[in-house]
Amino acid sequence: MNIEKKHPRLATRDDLKRMGIKVSNTTKLRWEAQGRFPRRIRMGGTTVAWFMSEIEDWLAERDAERARTFYADY
Repeated sequence: MNIEKKHPRLATRDDLKRMGIKVSNTTKLRWEAQGRFPRRIRMGGTTVAWFMSEIEDWLAERDAERARTFYADY
């Protein structure tokens, strides 16, 4: 069995910020409700985390989206 499946790595809010995901908690909640961001897991109390593999997949999707989207030149 893959070590990631046995012991998945978790990302905290601070980890997300270090990865460049610097949006408000409200925005992340809205994105999660819309299916646009991985869903959080509740660790206890107000502590939440995300599976790192899902965050990495989400970032890869943003990269692919950027590659196929053309923005106007200014």
